[in-house]
Amino acid sequence: MHRVFGVAVSAVYPLYVTKLERKGRTRAELDQVIEWLTGLDDDELARHLEQGSTFAEFFAAAHLNPKAELITGVICGVRVEEIEDPLMKRIRYLDKLVDELARGKAMEKVLRS
Repeated sequence: MHRVFGVAVSAVYPLYVTKLERKGRTRAELDQVIEWLTGLDDDELARHLEQGSTFAEFFAAAHLNPKAELITGVICGVRVEEIEDPLMKRIRYLDKLVDELARGKAMEKVLRS
């Protein structure tokens, strides 16, 4: 089991926010991306952040968007589409979406519309 599976989403969320705000993006855009990927709504996302849910717990409660498989590319030196562990793949999907937002990609493209 990877160490990141036990990390609280609430510990990483502020880092995502900071990264995106430095690049001119907003917390609302981050929430939109997370909700698109996971199928969670604002209240569910807030609850997971308040409760300190781990990535394992967070993604266990999620209903992954069917278009998530369209997320491809390299994150942390590894091709997302080649990751075998389902939980690690979901975490890397999220990382990839945050990176795409930070790079200024249009929201429609980030959400695979």
